[in-house]
Amino acid sequence: MLTGFLLLPLAGSIMTLFVPEHRKTEARWIALFFSTLAFILALIIYVAYDSTAGGMQFVDSTNWIQTDVVTLGFGLGVDGVSAPMILLLGLLGVVSVLVSWKIDEKPGQYFAWLLLLESAIAGVFLSLDLIQFFLFWELELLPMFMLISRWGTGRKLYSATKFLIYTLAGSALMLAGFLLLGAAGGSFDIQQLTESPVTETILPMSVVFWAIMLAFLVKLPVVPVHTWLPDAHTDAPTAVSVMLAGVLLKMGGYGILRIAIPLMPDAALQSQDILAGLAGLSIIWGGVITLRQTDLKRLIAYSSVSHMGYVLLGVSAMGAVGFSGAALQMFTHGTITGLLFVMVGYFYDRTHTRQISEMSGLIHHLPKGGIIMIFAGLASLGLPGLSGFVAELTVFLGAFESHPIATTMGIIGVVLSSGYILWMVQRVLHGPADPKWEHLRDSTSWPEWTAIVALIIPIVLFGIYPAILAEIVETGLQQVSGIVTVLEGGI
Repeated sequence: MLTGFLLLPLAGSIMTLFVPEHRKTEARWIALFFSTLAFILALIIYVAYDSTAGGMQFVDSTNWIQTDVVTLGFGLGVDGVSAPMILLLGLLGVVSVLVSWKIDEKPGQYFAWLLLLESAIAGVFLSLDLIQFFLFWELELLPMFMLISRWGTGRKLYSATKFLIYTLAGSALMLAGFLLLGAAGGSFDIQQLTESPVTETILPMSVVFWAIMLAFLVKLPVVPVHTWLPDAHTDAPTAVSVMLAGVLLKMGGYGILRIAIPLMPDAALQSQDILAGLAGLSIIWGGVITLRQTDLKRLIAYSSVSHMGYVLLGVSAMGAVGFSGAALQMFTHGTITGLLFVMVGYFYDRTHTRQISEMSGLIHHLPKGGIIMIFAGLASLGLPGLSGFVAELTVFLGAFESHPIATTMGIIGVVLSSGYILWMVQRVLHGPADPKWEHLRDSTSWPEWTAIVALIIPIVLFGIYPAILAEIVETGLQQVSGIVTVLEGGI
């Protein structure tokens, strides 16, 4: 089942690549067919996962290289942490295809890279081996670079290269840390190393921890290693921004919860105050910088820096509630920010500008789009009844006791979030009707509205009934929470 989810987008990628350029419609439908199949399979995996049993399920593994010194394997598995990420990936895979429906420049190649990106990210979320995890982590760089540099706008080559350099720098340190852990533990199997964590390597464990952690912090991203994100978002196509904000950033949070903490719990506990400080800094700095943005897309991009700080804040609490809040924030941010970027693309396609100063009174001419933008903004600032509120509240409840100052900074971040979201809505949508926008009309395109509705449903559903998501997440985090609790009791 998991192998099918991994290979379906790859199969679609290969098929679209060989579609003749003049048959553009076929490339679109092939991409939608395979991405929809992958989403249906992801939904089946999520529903079929037995949260009462817990642990890794639907495991598909085999030994790849086996020696007397070390064993390398190819393994796929899903638990309560990765199952929601797979569901999110499947959903955003479909959305990204739908919002790319009007792509005219070499659509076969475009959709081939987009589907390959989905397969690469799936490999990260499903991997049970450190080296396999690293290979998929690196694989996603190629389609991201090609999509931004080829189909982006503005300084697209600069932004794509900056993204590549930042990620490669972090990945080099991560690989070194993985090799040290595998050599010391005699295996690269993540579950085996979790059950028997390595306590000594040729370098101090704190050094190994931060070498691996830096790669995850760059991807998350946190201040001060965040500057690649606004550039990448600004110059990327809408669909790539949806995937970038929706699931690529979550690779960092997932890596922290799946690898950094379970495999090196002692070093993680010793570093929790530093992580809390970085979280608070990211939340505040990201919020303040967001208030200064004049480009609508950069505003949403910088807001992601602030909101992903909540993930790190929940992690820094080193407790079950904080971990759950972090995992919930990853999922809810993916749907909410994905919707925000879809709406930015919606307005840009009609006004051909992203400058906030040039956009005013748009709700008079685009009422449906305006209402959806307001909805997405309210979800982003954590309105009760929508999914963002549940995630942020859980983070605060989990982190306040251990990090009251950082949690207070997080609460201030909510105030900043309200400021920049409501100010954005006021400047872009409200005010007198501008005659220059009289020609604008709301979309009647079924791909666009299907993508919008597909993102609204989980935002409302998990906001009203969060237990659907929270129960499976808590199951997936029981092992790592137990490890940390035992170590804290020993201290």
